[in-house]
Amino acid sequence: MNQPHILTLDDDVNQYLLDQIKTHVWGGFSSPNDIQEMISDLLEDGCDEKRLRKSVNIEFQKKLYAEESWPKITDIDRLNSVFKTLNENGILCSHNAGYTTSDGHEISHDLLSDHPDGDFFGYCFYHGQDLECAVLRGGLYLAYDHVNGDVPEKIKVALIIQKELEKGGFTLDWDGTTNTRLCIPNFDWKHRTSSQR
Repeated sequence: MNQPHILTLDDDVNQYLLDQIKTHVWGGFSSPNDIQEMISDLLEDGCDEKRLRKSVNIEFQKKLYAEESWPKITDIDRLNSVFKTLNENGILCSHNAGYTTSDGHEISHDLLSDHPDGDFFGYCFYHGQDLECAVLRGGLYLAYDHVNGDVPEKIKVALIIQKELEKGGFTLDWDGTTNTRLCIPNFDWKHRTSSQR
């Protein structure tokens, strides 16, 4: 009788890193060198370093092969178009803004400081954890705010984003209040390697 496989800490750490590699490869924002540096930063005792480092190129090859069957226009392409329109109409939009919601707000305010007052009245972003969820499970959450913070005008920002997303062909799951983020539940994350840079 075969012995059942017992999950050890080493298994957990290796699987976590393999998931991180997959997210970064398929997320489309990281180069192979970026991911190798990430592995160096996250390595712990018991990690199978050789396997992890080898898996980067394997995962990129899987992605390149998969891209051959992707539609010409993907959801990320449509989101890029929506973000471009919003940027042109007073809402600053950012892809992959930090790792947490707090990071996203901070990065957005840094970006806003590079523009004259009045160029933007709101902003929108998704962050690294949102990207992980989109890659591994599907769906994408978008955060938003008014440049002056949690003010009554914040709902205007959300409604404009909602309108542009729906014009872009997305179906949203949102309760219509500023208490929740906008969710595109069926977002199919397909970000081409050629569009990384």
